[in-house]
Amino acid sequence: MTGTAGPLPPQARRFIEGRRVAHLATADAAGVPQVVPVCFALSGATAYIAIDAKPKRGPATGLKRLRNIAANPAVALVFDHYEEDWTRLGWVMLRGRAEILPPGSAEHAAAQAALKARYTQYAAMALGDLPVIAIRIAAARSWGRLTDEEQAA
Repeated sequence: MTGTAGPLPPQARRFIEGRRVAHLATADAAGVPQVVPVCFALSGATAYIAIDAKPKRGPATGLKRLRNIAANPAVALVFDHYEEDWTRLGWVMLRGRAEILPPGSAEHAAAQAALKARYTQYAAMALGDLPVIAIRIAAARSWGRLTDEEQAA
């Protein structure tokens, strides 16, 4: 297992960019955890997560992950690769502080543009009035095989 603080190592960045889904871990003020699958985009030392227009139980702005971040901004984001051949497993975990970017800011617009460029499904969604989660990466840990060559069949 390796760990770093500061900039994301190139091998970890390539591994992350090769994933389509990550798992966001948040906790409320009492420390009760929640993990949800998310779509993401990386830009520098920040990971962005859209709050999108897929059906939800209530308003998108009332999501548990947003309430958790407001109460406790410490988060983790995990990217993994699984195969039945366990010699080919790998994962990267980012830890950092999350911020909820409100609509209207330049960073919000840039984050949504990056997310729309990565996921064509977002092009048909009205996301402009929805917040974006920005995770300021403080540390990265990894384990296993992180290169495409190691994971290619």
